[in-house]
Amino acid sequence: MGATKTTLFTKEQNIMAVMAKAIAHPARVAILQYLVKKNACVCGDLVEELGLAQATTSQHLKELKNAGIIQGNIEGASVCYCINPKVWNQYHSLFSSFFKEVDLSGVKCC
Repeated sequence: MGATKTTLFTKEQNIMAVMAKAIAHPARVAILQYLVKKNACVCGDLVEELGLAQATTSQHLKELKNAGIIQGNIEGASVCYCINPKVWNQYHSLFSSFFKEVDLSGVKCC
């Protein structure tokens, strides 16, 4: 979608789209699940956990960090990552309200 087309949508719709794009890969979902499960900063374990190449894992971490959902700190020669609680709560709030707004219990489709 072109940058000018985003003006056709609400601020919340644009924010949700950016958030959805950030987590729209199974490797990123796996990274987030791992970080949440660990409930601590993780340094270097992710490559072994995911089974992906270091470069691929780094690219996914970069996308999540750019979206703000994770934070990274440099400790010596390694970078440690953890969930950014403020952004995590934003994701939770926006997606929870999105799914609450839609009640499909009485809908009959196709």
